[in-house]
Amino acid sequence: MKRLAAVMCISVMSMPIQGHEYLTLEELGTAFGWDLENAEITSQTVAPGIHVLFGVGGNVIASIGKQGVLMVDSQFPEMIPRISKTIRELGGDNIDFTINTHWHFDHANGNPLLGRDGSWFVSHVNSRRMMAGEHEINLVRFVYKQPPYPEEAMPIITYTDNMQFHFNNETIELLHFGPAHTTGDTAVIFKESNVVHMGDVFNASYPFIDAGNGGDLDGMIVFCEKVLERLNEDSIVVPGHGPVLAYKDMQDYISMLKVIRDRIKALIGEGKSLQDVIAAKPTAEFDEKYGDPARLIDRAYMSISR
Repeated sequence: MKRLAAVMCISVMSMPIQGHEYLTLEELGTAFGWDLENAEITSQTVAPGIHVLFGVGGNVIASIGKQGVLMVDSQFPEMIPRISKTIRELGGDNIDFTINTHWHFDHANGNPLLGRDGSWFVSHVNSRRMMAGEHEINLVRFVYKQPPYPEEAMPIITYTDNMQFHFNNETIELLHFGPAHTTGDTAVIFKESNVVHMGDVFNASYPFIDAGNGGDLDGMIVFCEKVLERLNEDSIVVPGHGPVLAYKDMQDYISMLKVIRDRIKALIGEGKSLQDVIAAKPTAEFDEKYGDPARLIDRAYMSISR
């Protein structure tokens, strides 16, 4: 909280909108406590040839095998040399394909460096569309105006509902079930390894719903349920942020979201304002596990109200 208080005193790029401030990416880093200069990459092998890489930004999966390297998400450009070094240490070489689970900066800002090195990008069609333009991301306490991605960072392969890769002896399914965290989310299932990367549709903490750009709480619940139908109790679930989790964690997350959604819907139906909903503490029993609910409540209120 001290970091957030400090960052609100920073002079900003332009005038505030709707009571919020535009922050630069550097200022966001201060707010979130990122250390892009010194952060290291750590790895966890979750199945033969399937590795989760943790650094700054969204979790990365690397599939490393005889056919090459396929990666899910790309964090930040400052992290790419360290990601590449880790992949080489794990037996890989150049990154042939990069799947973007969605278009947000903390999951795809490493794309330009990878693109210059020859990686081919894959995403949902809506993510590519969003990457082509400038968009305000309302993070509740402040707003980031994400610029368009350069040409070398853009997906050259897109899909609408689902597609498959057959790579490194793995059937890799890309699945989309409508607006959730954003309008262009992708879940990536490595079928033979029983591993799924959920992007920011599922996290170890309360989710951020990018309601200003089409994200939707009901859609997030449906998306998680549809993916869960394709998993089993032994599945390894990689969230957008946080430690590797399991099938039961995703079940609990869905249940939590449903309870909170229903409470907020009921309060809105009674004519309650956002401040009334915050005061009602609709997340109270979940806060110890999932953290600060301020962003979830704000964005859920917008998602349900519109």
